[in-house]
Amino acid sequence: MNKKTYVSFDWAMKRLLRDKANFDVLEGFLSTLLNTKITIHRLLESEGNKDRDDSKYNRVDLLAEDADRELLLIEVQGEPEFAFFQRMLFGASKLVTEYVNSGSNYENVKKVYAINIVYFDLGQGTDYIYHGKTQFVGMNKKDVLRLSPFQQQKFKVDEVYQLYPEYYILKVNDFNRWSRVPLDQWLYFLCTSDIPDDADAPGLKEARQKLQVMQMDRDDQIAYDRYLMDRAVLRNQYITAKGEGHLAGFAEGHAEGHAQGRAEGRAEGIEQGILKEKTENARKMKAKGFPVDVIADITGLHTEDIESL
Repeated sequence: MNKKTYVSFDWAMKRLLRDKANFDVLEGFLSTLLNTKITIHRLLESEGNKDRDDSKYNRVDLLAEDADRELLLIEVQGEPEFAFFQRMLFGASKLVTEYVNSGSNYENVKKVYAINIVYFDLGQGTDYIYHGKTQFVGMNKKDVLRLSPFQQQKFKVDEVYQLYPEYYILKVNDFNRWSRVPLDQWLYFLCTSDIPDDADAPGLKEARQKLQVMQMDRDDQIAYDRYLMDRAVLRNQYITAKGEGHLAGFAEGHAEGHAQGRAEGRAEGIEQGILKEKTENARKMKAKGFPVDVIADITGLHTEDIESL
């Protein structure tokens, strides 16, 4: 099947999946990931729900509230960001505070699921799906702190971690192997925008019907083509800047390291080469109009150093 038959999931989040008639696609995805039946009650206002023309930065987020009044933040990040873990924390924490009315009791704090779909190699790990939750473990007896029977009855949950935000990271880049496992089928679609004929994971049947490019109106088709072009340009700019910076930094760092002797020169040359590479990357991206904060996220350089380039 042609992979271009269906729109990418990140773009669908920007327009198509915000329609209540298409909630069943999101519900299928969320139910498969969380391994429980999810029914979306409504979409809420979030940074990504605002009508903004920011497609060239390939960052999308969608905030939903399910039938149990729990919040589900789905975020897609296309390009590398070294502080992405902190951004995950900030996003979930912001939701916790935003959706508690002033003067409300703490028992009204909403449960948050932060679901992050990333198309780059985040951190160090060999898996492609990660789940993070909060537990309190005794420093001496190593037991897990539990809720009292009264708290369990009051909050309608069994474990302490169920009161805290939970994080999911789906590293879908290059996930192009088909599987009979429902969640793997979703990851395959997220990576390839392809839905094979034998796909049977919850939500993919609905996605096959509702996310076809040819079924969109002309305005949506034009917007989608522009989105793909912006994403391709950004990706090419990043790859070009990184490649040119790597070559320049390695050559200069290697030459300087060789002149200072074998052992010491090799170590110093590598270190200088890395710095040169980062600096050259930043210079290239700045010349191409990348925002300084984005350059800092990608390269790890200080904004002051970037501004002085």
